[in-house]
Amino acid sequence: MTAQPPPASPAPGKGILVGTASWTDRSLLDSGWYPPGVSTPAERLAYYAARFPLVEVDATYYHPPSRRTVESWRDRTPPGFVFNIKAFSLLTGHPTRVASLYKDLRTAPGGPEGTGAATVYARDLDPELVEEVWRRFLDTLTPLHEAGKLGAVLLQFPPWFTAGERNRRHVLECVRRCAPFRACVEFRNRTWMEEDSRERTLGFLAEHGIPYVSVDMPQGHTSSIPPVLAATSDLAVVRFHGHSEKWASKKIEERFAYLYSEAELEHWAARLRAFSREAETVHILMNNCCRDNAQRNAARMAELTGAGAETGVSGRPRPAMSR
Repeated sequence: MTAQPPPASPAPGKGILVGTASWTDRSLLDSGWYPPGVSTPAERLAYYAARFPLVEVDATYYHPPSRRTVESWRDRTPPGFVFNIKAFSLLTGHPTRVASLYKDLRTAPGGPEGTGAATVYARDLDPELVEEVWRRFLDTLTPLHEAGKLGAVLLQFPPWFTAGERNRRHVLECVRRCAPFRACVEFRNRTWMEEDSRERTLGFLAEHGIPYVSVDMPQGHTSSIPPVLAATSDLAVVRFHGHSEKWASKKIEERFAYLYSEAELEHWAARLRAFSREAETVHILMNNCCRDNAQRNAARMAELTGAGAETGVSGRPRPAMSR
């Protein structure tokens, strides 16, 4: 079950890249952002990729993709398009639905089939089985890596993952497992970025060349991370979660139901233009995925940051954007 590292690939594009955290949300499909004639998975991804050079795939957190699916992403996007892939929940310490595990591993020795559990954590499974999940998940991403279209694997750790030496070692282990794919790290526990620990956290990531994922999100929660922009490697990632008043809701549509105002976007764009001088590449991702909020905000953010809102990744003029 030892993973074999994929070959090296060309580095994805540099500069400021702006995109969203999904192109297939049901509420987006119902919003009218896609024209009536754009109705198949291939047509939707092509339409999206003609307007943005970057996308984050969040669906992989809930269920590992098949290799055929990943190959279709590769084949349906133009040269230079970049995918960031959110790591499968089991691999970052989150509860994982048994039904989302690879079918043959559910019944393998040490697997969860027959226990009656609906969800499991990695600690509940045989270590060899967890190792195999890592191997399969990363192997599936190889087509993107080889095509130079894999930006980073997003390791988003859970709200109970607190700052400390043991968890710093765990972060390094997860990043090591992802190699030679690049991994970026997002924390969801405020202890990592409180004033008395912020310098140590960012210094730790910089020492190991690990991109820190800066966030804009609701404050006042255990999971709240302050909106600090920090470049800890040549790649910097900034994710915009919005400021929904229902951040604690279990309904995704309520948690991310937020549309950034023009004033908010202008404020952030000024910060991001200055910040872009601190890293070779900045990935800006709108995760306020409710209807077409993310797409609308991302298009405007690209304009305000000078990231090329009027031309696609191939340099072709962008078609008029549906509202």
